Amino acid sequence: MSTAALFSNLPKGDPLGFGLGAQFHPEKVKEFLNLRKEDVSRLADVSIKSVRYDGSAPAAVLERFEEIAVACNRVAEAFGGDAVKTALWFRTKNPMLGDVSPRDMIRMRRFDHLRRFLIGAIAERAPASVTLAN
Repeated sequence: MSTAALFSNLPKGDPLGFGLGAQFHPEKVKEFLNLRKEDVSRLADVSIKSVRYDGSAPAAVLERFEEIAVACNRVAEAFGGDAVKTALWFRTKNPMLGDVSPRDMIRMRRFDHLRRFLIGAIAERAPASVTLAN
């Protein structure tokens, strides 16, 4: 496995503006995917009463949303940073995903399957001679 392949699951930047690290805004991910409080509760496996996006947000919500943000940004990069096309891709049923939209896969707690699908698709798309820039 090449070093480039090992790190290919991470986006080069933040084209969708979710923020990184301490500047991460999970509510922007929720809005981008149009998720309801019930969806967030289910996908993060937390009580619906504890779903929030401020400094008191449950760690499970923040961790899951950060993973989802990474996947969304990787898809956005495939579309040249185009947020409209990226949002459409997440809302549209995909035959490669059993005619389920990526958004619905997230809502149905099948994000790990979607993430593996994306990593495989990215690996197929990347040229073999890609190297990481210093």
